[in-house]
Amino acid sequence: MALLRPDPTFYPSPKMAMQAPPEKLAFLAMLNPQHNGRPDALAVVDVDPASSSYSQVVGQVEMPNAGDELHHFGWNACSACLSPYAPHAHLERRYLIVPGLRSSRIHIIDTKPDPRQPQIVKVIEPETLAERAGYSRPHTVHCGPWGIYVSALGSPSGDGPGGIFMMDQETFDVLGQWELDRGSQYLAYDFWWHLGYDTMITSEWGTPNMVEDGLNPEILLKSGYGHMLHIWDLRRRRHLQALDLGSEQQFALELRPAHDPTRAYGFLGVVVSLKDLSASIWLWHQDNGNWGVQKVIEIPAEPADPDKLPPILKDFKAVPPLVTDIDLSLDDRFLYVSCWGTGEFQQYDVSDPFKPKLTGSVHLGGIVRQASHPAKPDQALNGGPQMVEVSRDGRRVYFTNSLYASWDEQFYPEGIRSWMVKLDADPQGGLQLDSDFFLEFQDLRGHQIRLEGGDASSDSYCYP
Repeated sequence: MALLRPDPTFYPSPKMAMQAPPEKLAFLAMLNPQHNGRPDALAVVDVDPASSSYSQVVGQVEMPNAGDELHHFGWNACSACLSPYAPHAHLERRYLIVPGLRSSRIHIIDTKPDPRQPQIVKVIEPETLAERAGYSRPHTVHCGPWGIYVSALGSPSGDGPGGIFMMDQETFDVLGQWELDRGSQYLAYDFWWHLGYDTMITSEWGTPNMVEDGLNPEILLKSGYGHMLHIWDLRRRRHLQALDLGSEQQFALELRPAHDPTRAYGFLGVVVSLKDLSASIWLWHQDNGNWGVQKVIEIPAEPADPDKLPPILKDFKAVPPLVTDIDLSLDDRFLYVSCWGTGEFQQYDVSDPFKPKLTGSVHLGGIVRQASHPAKPDQALNGGPQMVEVSRDGRRVYFTNSLYASWDEQFYPEGIRSWMVKLDADPQGGLQLDSDFFLEFQDLRGHQIRLEGGDASSDSYCYP
C-alpha cells in the first residue's frame, strides 16, 4: 500500500533544516528595465561548486507578458505545512508563486520534473486579484498554515489600504482578503509571523501611487512613508497593536523573526532617518505579554563630494546606507544587512538580540565607492548589496544589486549593471567573497533569490 510521506524538504525545526544537504540551484527573479517589449524572466543559477557550470545561468523561463517587474516570490509549500493546527504534510515544495509588482499578474511556475527547465502552469490576471481580494501590486509571498499568504501594496486604483490576501495551495485560486479587522493599518509591505505565539507582524512602505514613479521627496520630507509595525492575531485575523518608530524613520521594510518558535522577537530594517540619513535595525519583542520595539543598530551616512552624487542626494553631501534588505541565519545567530547606498554588506552576531556585534563586512559597488569584486579587481561596480539570501546551514550567503526599477534610476542614474555574488560565512563570524562566483547579467537585472529546497527566509518552523 502506498504511503503519503511529507516532502523531504519540510523540517519540523530550524536545527533539522540546518542539517539538510546543501543547495545546488538557485532561482532568481530577473527584471527587464529597458521597456522594449521583452518580458521579465525567472533564471536558474548553478550554485554547486563541484559543477562545471558553477556560477552560471543554466535555465530560464520568460514571462508571457512584458512589464511585470518581477520582484519577490516564494514557494507554494514549506515547513509550515507541518503545523499541528493545520497540517498539509501531503503537499510538495514544487511550485514558485511569482508576482509582477507593477502588473499585478501572478505566475505559477512548476520546478519539476527538471528544476533547470521550470514551466509556467498558470497565470492569474490582475482583474481576478482585484475582484476576489480588492488588492493590487502583490509583493511578498509566504507559505504558511492554512494556505499561501501574499502581501499587496494597495488597491486596484493605486491607493490604499494595502494588506494580505490568501491563495489555495493546490488550485492556486485567490481566496480573498486575509484581514477581518485591520484596525488602523493602511500602508503595507512585508509580513511574517511567530507561529508559536499565533502572532503576525506587518511593516509599511507606501501605496502604489506613492512609490511606483520613484521616491517622492515631498512625501518623504513630510514623513509620509511607512514608519510603523503592526501586530496581529494570526488565527483570528485581527489587528491588535501599532508600534510607531517615530515619523523621522522612513520606510520600515524587511522583517526577519526568530526562526525558533519559542522566541518572540525579530528584526526590522529601516531605510533612512530624516534626521541624519542614517539607516537602522530595530528589534520587536514581547515582554510579559506586551509587544514593544527598539532600535538596536544604527548605521551612519558617509560624507561625500556632491559632484559624485546623483541629483536626489547632492544637497545632502552624503551617501545614506539605505538598508534595503536583511536576513537572519536559521540558528538565529547572525543577522545580515545590505547597505545598498554605501555598498557595504554587514554581518552581526545577534546571539543577544538586544546587543548586536558587528562581526563581518565587505564592500561591493556603492554610489560613490564602486568597490570591485576579486574576480575582476579592475572593474568598478555600481548598484550595491541588495536582496540577500542565506543557505540553510548558514555557510553561504548570496546577494544581488538591483532594488526597484524607478528607484534604481534615481540613485544609480547611469543604470544598474546587474550582478550576483556569493560569500562564505565563517560559523564563528566573518565573511569572505567567493572569487569564483561573480555572475554578471546583460540586459536583465537580478533581484530576489530563492534556494532549491528552502533557505533562511522561505520557511517558518513549528517546533524548536
